[in-house]
Amino acid sequence: MNERHIRRIVIVGGGTAGWMAAAPLSQRLPRQGPMGCEIVLVEAPDIATVGVGEATIPPIRVFNDLLGLDNTEFTKRTQGTYKLGIEFRNWGRIGHRFFHGFGDFGPPIQNRAPYQHWLRLSAKHPDFPSYEDWSTSSVMARHMKFTPPLAGPRSAHNAYSYAYQFDASLYAGYLREYAMARGVQRELGTVVDVELRPEDGFVAAVRMADGRRIEGDLFIDCSGFRGLLIEGAMKAGYEDWRKWLPCDRALAVSSERTEPLRPYTTSTAHAPGWQWTIPLQHRTGSGLVYNSDCISDDEASALLVANLEGKPQGVPNPLRFVTGRRKRAWVKNVVALGLAAGFVEPLESTSIHIIMSGVGWLVEYFPDRDFHPSLAAEFNRQHAEQFESTRDFIAMHYHLTQRDDSELWRYCANMKLPETLAHQIDMFRGTGRVVLHHQAGFLEPSWVSMYLGLGLRPDRLAPFVQHVDEQALLAHFMRVRQAIAGTVAEMPGHAAYIERHVKADPP
Repeated sequence: MNERHIRRIVIVGGGTAGWMAAAPLSQRLPRQGPMGCEIVLVEAPDIATVGVGEATIPPIRVFNDLLGLDNTEFTKRTQGTYKLGIEFRNWGRIGHRFFHGFGDFGPPIQNRAPYQHWLRLSAKHPDFPSYEDWSTSSVMARHMKFTPPLAGPRSAHNAYSYAYQFDASLYAGYLREYAMARGVQRELGTVVDVELRPEDGFVAAVRMADGRRIEGDLFIDCSGFRGLLIEGAMKAGYEDWRKWLPCDRALAVSSERTEPLRPYTTSTAHAPGWQWTIPLQHRTGSGLVYNSDCISDDEASALLVANLEGKPQGVPNPLRFVTGRRKRAWVKNVVALGLAAGFVEPLESTSIHIIMSGVGWLVEYFPDRDFHPSLAAEFNRQHAEQFESTRDFIAMHYHLTQRDDSELWRYCANMKLPETLAHQIDMFRGTGRVVLHHQAGFLEPSWVSMYLGLGLRPDRLAPFVQHVDEQALLAHFMRVRQAIAGTVAEMPGHAAYIERHVKADPP
């Protein structure tokens, strides 16, 4: 059995995806001995990290913990801030704001999710407080507070989660140091050709512009949108999702840090698309995602710059993309990660999470040199389900809109949805219940935040919700709300917490 182990892994492409792959593989695979495995990462020196993935969702903490990273050092090294969720501005309707917080809305009540009881009370009492008042993360964000959740019994002190906002280039560099300290070899240069084995079509080697030939058993394609190996050599095919996610271009630019230092990402909808704002310690990351049929590139650049909160640091960097995924992300001895595997716009900060999931599945289904077909089949099944679940969650943001002020929003309101998403929306609208198609995707509280934030209210509620005594229910909700408010009031401010615990050195 040992004679068939993978002896050499070649990762084509660096950046966030490449080094996120290299780091855990270098941690888990021995470099020496009878089961030794070399890991070589080939990186073009002139290709910068795409700067649209600077915000994350909470599972990034699990990835960092599994690597044994020191959270204080990691946050300092990446100029990081903390993220409690996303504030949505002008989504659904112009002038409206709502918050998608990380965490739930309190404990179940008689085995029913608390949002269902909130819907009952808010329908009967028009002045009943917003559902966001029962989300600890949302109340923290409203007051610019942050401290990590406390260990112990469930309470307002730990009924929330958080992620990070960081400089993706610095994160890639941090993981590069980690991986190279564990024996990963870094080769600088440009891949110009892929050599296939004539007997079975597997990749034998990649050829560099300077004539070098780099052989391997397993190749991980982190070459970005072009998919040098997965598409160029393996012809995996691509599913185009523009009919559901019609934006096809983005502009990214940094601006000076502004105050207050918010513990959340902001997404502001415009007529041709939407704009992100991500506060870091040393700067603010901003960008505009848009449909090129609705606005010219020059007009998009002007729209972005006009809505920056601070002085721009350079000119906007353009990016063209087609939302979708590879039909197969693992073909023969090639596994695609990151942009090489697919792209769903960064509206919910899922890019780094999808890379992380792909790396996790690769570790779970790690092959030997026989590459049993069932391993690739299972990887591809998981890959497809996660991408499609993410696609549906993002498409829901666009579809549940009352805006009709532009061609984009009129199209999105009337577009034919994937059957999976149409069923989810119909279930909530008709019965107040949330359907989840993929447990590794966004969970019930996230769907509820978006449904309610975008103005979707169910026509009826689950019958058992009506059986709870109303006065007891009102008293319970008020107690929980007061506990959250009191807990948040005692927390330090986000900027103060960073200054005290994880302040980075000047860049």
